[in-house]
Amino acid sequence: MTTATVPASVTGTYKIDPTHSRVGFVARHAMVAKVRGSFNEFDGNGYFDAQDPAKSHLELTIKAASIDTRNADRDAHLRSNDFFSMDEYPEIKFVSTRVETAGSGTYRVTGDLTIKGVTKPVTFDLEYTGEATDPFGNNRIGFEGSTTINRKDWGVNWNVGLEAGGVLVSENVTLEIEVSAIRTAEDEAAA
Repeated sequence: MTTATVPASVTGTYKIDPTHSRVGFVARHAMVAKVRGSFNEFDGNGYFDAQDPAKSHLELTIKAASIDTRNADRDAHLRSNDFFSMDEYPEIKFVSTRVETAGSGTYRVTGDLTIKGVTKPVTFDLEYTGEATDPFGNNRIGFEGSTTINRKDWGVNWNVGLEAGGVLVSENVTLEIEVSAIRTAEDEAAA
């Protein structure tokens, strides 16, 4: 991880720009390869306080049916009752409960992750990747990070044993987030 200096001037309210952000995951398949996927539809916002991270918060809502692993059959299986039961549980949600400094330019975010109606706490580190004003005059801020969860903790249990031993889909899944967020107009007016 890099150690970016986080200026106090980035403190403010932000909305995630889904066209320049990624919410994804990585799971081991057949014990030998990794399958990467992402959710293409999500919405999120939050407040970031560079001087007092404890005042920061984040909310993220993901449309579960937007799952994309670049394989239509696999995506349909993931949407089914074997995995995410997306007809019954159309959204995956994360709401932060605590933000703290984890190092220079890195923040430890703890919150409640809800999948299939099950809510459990998760913690991940987000690295500050910088700030910029885009060509349209938007003030942007960036973060990226990941954490590993056991999918069975959220009732995502389906699996098949392999003849040589092991299972088809790993229980541990790495969640990845890369965020470009735009400072909101209301916040800009208050600044």
